[in-house]
Amino acid sequence: MTVDLAALPSPGGKRLAVRVTKDAHRHLRRGHPWIYDASITSVSHDGAPGDLAVVFDDDRDFAAIGLWDPDSPIRIKVLHRGRPTPIDAAFWADRIDAAIEHRRALLDDPAHNAHRVIHGENDGMPGIVVDVYSDVAVVKIYSPAWIPHLRALVPALVERLAPTSMIVRLARSLAPRPDLGLVEGATLHGPMPTEPVMFVENGLTFEAHPTTGQKTGHFLDQRDNRARVRDLAEGQRVIDVFSCTGGFSVHAAAGGATEVRSVDLSGPAVDAAKRNMAHNADVSAVAAATHIGHHGDAFEVMDGLVRRGERFGLVVVDPPSFAQRQASVAGALAAYQRLTRLGLALTDTDGVLVQASCSSRVTADEFFAGVHATARSVGVDLDELDRTGHPLDHPIGFPQGAYLKALFARVHH
Repeated sequence: MTVDLAALPSPGGKRLAVRVTKDAHRHLRRGHPWIYDASITSVSHDGAPGDLAVVFDDDRDFAAIGLWDPDSPIRIKVLHRGRPTPIDAAFWADRIDAAIEHRRALLDDPAHNAHRVIHGENDGMPGIVVDVYSDVAVVKIYSPAWIPHLRALVPALVERLAPTSMIVRLARSLAPRPDLGLVEGATLHGPMPTEPVMFVENGLTFEAHPTTGQKTGHFLDQRDNRARVRDLAEGQRVIDVFSCTGGFSVHAAAGGATEVRSVDLSGPAVDAAKRNMAHNADVSAVAAATHIGHHGDAFEVMDGLVRRGERFGLVVVDPPSFAQRQASVAGALAAYQRLTRLGLALTDTDGVLVQASCSSRVTADEFFAGVHATARSVGVDLDELDRTGHPLDHPIGFPQGAYLKALFARVHH
C-alpha cells in the first residue's frame, strides 16, 4: 500500500497560543523538548494533531514553538526555541541537513551503509526517527502530530537521501489510516521491497526487514559495541544472549570465535541469525566458526547452561528495555542483577562479560553499580575494560535521551 501524501491532512492555519508554568519555562531554557499537559496553564483554542503551538513566557514574549498533540500527556513536541521562525519546507530542510552533517564521518565510511539519520528529539524532531538500510529508508512515527507534516518532510528526505523506497512504520499507539494508505509498512516513496534489504555494518553483511522487523528492521545503536566484541572474540567460545538477528554473533565469528551460540525467545530471530551467518560465509573466520542457535527464554537457557557447567570466554548480554515506565525501574534493576549473576557464572576466569542496558529510566550509574554489586555478592572481581554509550548517529540532546550503556569487564572468579 502507498501513502497518498496529497490526501494527508494539513496543519491548521491558525497557531495555538499557549501559556505554561514557570517550571516548564525553566525546562525549555535548558533545552528540554517536551511540554506536558499538566504544565499548560492556558491555550487559545482547540487544536488538531500537528497544529503549531506557540509558547509564550510570562511577559508574553515568544519562548518556543512545537507540534500540538492533544491526546498525549506530552502535549507539545518542541521544535524550536529562542526567536520566532517559520515552520515550513525550509525549516525541515535545514533540520535534516544539520542531522546529516553531524553524521558525515559515518555516512562517508564505506564499512557501513546503514545509519540512523534522524534520532527524534535528539535531532530536534521529537516523535520521529529515520533509518537508512542501503537504498531503503524507514520513517518511524511515534506521534500523530507528524502526519500533517509528511507532505513537506518526505520530499525533503527523498531529495537528500535518494532512496529507491521509503517505508513508514507506526508506533503501537498510532491509529492507522487505511483510507489514506497510512498503515504499518506502507510506502511513502518508491516500490515496496519484496526481498530483505541487504546492508553492510563494519564490513559485514546483514539482512533487514524494514516492513516487518523489530523497530525499523535492525538495532543500529549497537554498531560500535559489536565491533568491540569482534576485537575480543579470537579463539573464544562466545554466547550472545538476547541475540535477536545475530549482530553480535556474526561479529564474534568474524573476529575468530571458535564457537558462537545465539540465544533468543523468537524462533524467526534465531533463524535470521543463522541466515546472517550464511551471508558472511565468504569471510573465512565466519565459515570456520561453529554456530548454534538456542530458541528459548534467555533466563531459562542461561540457567540450564550454568547447571550443565558450560563456560564461555566471551558472554554478551543485551536485553530489551526492562523499564517502560518509572514504576518498572526496581524490577528492571533486579532483572539486570539476575542476568549479571547468570552471565558471570557462564564466563570463564579471565573471560569477558559484556552487559548492556537500553532502559532510559535506569541511569548509567544505577546500571554499572548494580553489575559491580552483583559481582561482589558472588565473590567475583571485575576488571573494567570499557564503559560505552551512544554511537555517532544516536546523539544525546537532552538527559532523557541517554538510554544505551554497556560494560565490558574481564572476570576473575
